[in-house]
Amino acid sequence: MHTEFLMGNEAIAMGAIAAGINVVSGYPGTPSTEVLETAAKLNNGKLYVEWSVNEKAALELAAGAAYTGARSIVTMKQVGLNVASDPLMSLAYVGVKGGMVVMVADDPGPISSQTEQDTRHFAAFSKLPCFDPSSVQEAYDMIQDAFVFSEQYHTPVIFRPTTRVCHGYASVSVKEPDEYTVIKPEGFIKDSSKWVIFPKLSYRNHVMIEKRNTKLCDVFSDYDKNRIYQSSDANCKKGIASHGISFSYVSEELKDKDAPRIFKVSTPFPFPEKAAVEFLTGLDEVLCIEELDPVIERELTYICGKYRLPVRIRGKLTEDIPAAGENTRESVMRAIYGFMEWELPKSDPLFEPPELPIRPPVLCAGCPHRASFYAVKEAMKGKKTIFCGDIGCYTLGNAMPLDMVDTCLCMGAGVNIAQGVGKIEPDTYCFAFVGDSTFFASAITGVVNAVYNQANMTLIVLDNSTTAMTGHQPHPGTGRTMMGEIVQKISIEQVLKGIGVAAVETVDPLELDSAVSCVRKMSELDGVKAIIFRSPCIAVVKPSEPKRVNEDICVHCKKCMTSLGCPAITVQNDAVCIDSASCTGCGLCEQVCPVNAISGGEGHE
Repeated sequence: MHTEFLMGNEAIAMGAIAAGINVVSGYPGTPSTEVLETAAKLNNGKLYVEWSVNEKAALELAAGAAYTGARSIVTMKQVGLNVASDPLMSLAYVGVKGGMVVMVADDPGPISSQTEQDTRHFAAFSKLPCFDPSSVQEAYDMIQDAFVFSEQYHTPVIFRPTTRVCHGYASVSVKEPDEYTVIKPEGFIKDSSKWVIFPKLSYRNHVMIEKRNTKLCDVFSDYDKNRIYQSSDANCKKGIASHGISFSYVSEELKDKDAPRIFKVSTPFPFPEKAAVEFLTGLDEVLCIEELDPVIERELTYICGKYRLPVRIRGKLTEDIPAAGENTRESVMRAIYGFMEWELPKSDPLFEPPELPIRPPVLCAGCPHRASFYAVKEAMKGKKTIFCGDIGCYTLGNAMPLDMVDTCLCMGAGVNIAQGVGKIEPDTYCFAFVGDSTFFASAITGVVNAVYNQANMTLIVLDNSTTAMTGHQPHPGTGRTMMGEIVQKISIEQVLKGIGVAAVETVDPLELDSAVSCVRKMSELDGVKAIIFRSPCIAVVKPSEPKRVNEDICVHCKKCMTSLGCPAITVQNDAVCIDSASCTGCGLCEQVCPVNAISGGEGHE
């Protein structure tokens, strides 16, 4: 063993490698992304690693590997599990031969997600064991336990870290390479009675699953990551139940105090019932400190009723813990002090944190999406329109002054929402914006639906040649894979034409006049038509020389600011100026300026 300073996601990847994984698949999504990227970085040639086209494909590939006896891990964030839920629910009934871990990173807050959904519920829904690490070190250790449990019980298991575990850093004791487990897959053995999911098999396996999970309640009660910490005060009749990063906050707060009895829950499903009864016995009341939902609170309430234990269970349902948002060290401290009836320490610096500056998210300076949105906005000025957005950097097109995202639901949904609006409001010009990565991940079926059902809409594909929002991962349109292979790019134009979209145009959004003209022309066509705005993400190309404002010509109309919202354009001493450190020289502001007061650089003239 040796010690390394690791991010939580790095520790998870290294733990999985130490467990002998053969296959890693996934789809990028904060806060999960670095797990797969770390595995790829540490690949010694014995791993197969891929960014799959979406989470469903990733999970099915990992399942296929596990059918052969290989150990596999599939990575995603909590909303990605929605996409993968169809195969997951069936896989729970079919089972696996090799160890398979479904690593789902939850995002309390949410910090960078559409929802605050709690994957612990998904574990109970799918009847799959769930592991919930509370620290970076525990994430490293527990991911290895997860593979052992998966193999022993022939079931995929869910591994559920949250953002503060995924992105936290700590010194971690890790194994030497000669201590790693080595897995040599037996190979796929044909057996239709096992691998083909018919109703008879589902019924039989459902019975088996219920018996297995009942057994796991006892097994997990003896699992060393589920722990009861006895109170230092023998007369204390209060207890705290917690999990994940919230347990770490509880431990930090109580380390120098006469702490109550503490129950650390690391396997929320199946719930360690026997250990819970031991924890509850002799207590008068318990505070459950958890995020996101009252999973532990409900389980303990149920157990109190089942075993007739006179313990009052408090938490989110009793409004002792906030119902939404992530827990913080301060919020946990306040909850504990209130529960224990301690006087709050007035000198604690946590009560006077410095005010943080308000910094709303914004499209980068030089982002081609800004030009795309502006071109469509200019072309459709004065017309009844709806602009349906999607998940990605371009969601930020909703901000003023662009104001170009009227709807945003989930990945790929904008294409179908535009169709729905168009069916009810045929006089509306319906647009759907989607990124290149999302196009491949989840929008293609929406376009098929539009063509088949004769929709009248304009698809805008914002092709910046990368998966920008999550860190510039490759996708089928980039011509490379996570294994470093150079492959044939899948052409968005050819895919659209193959589907049956007759009118497909490709234009550089930074050539503003051409882009506006293209939108005007295409929007007037009947049926489904597509415009591909192709210009690389500014983070993956070398910027041009910055633009500058000629103060002798500038009339201070500020159209460059009020139309585009580019963070590189500012006002100093009542004069518009361009920050040379931020400007990428894209030239969009130069084309927007009505008096030609902006010039320089190598942008579009």
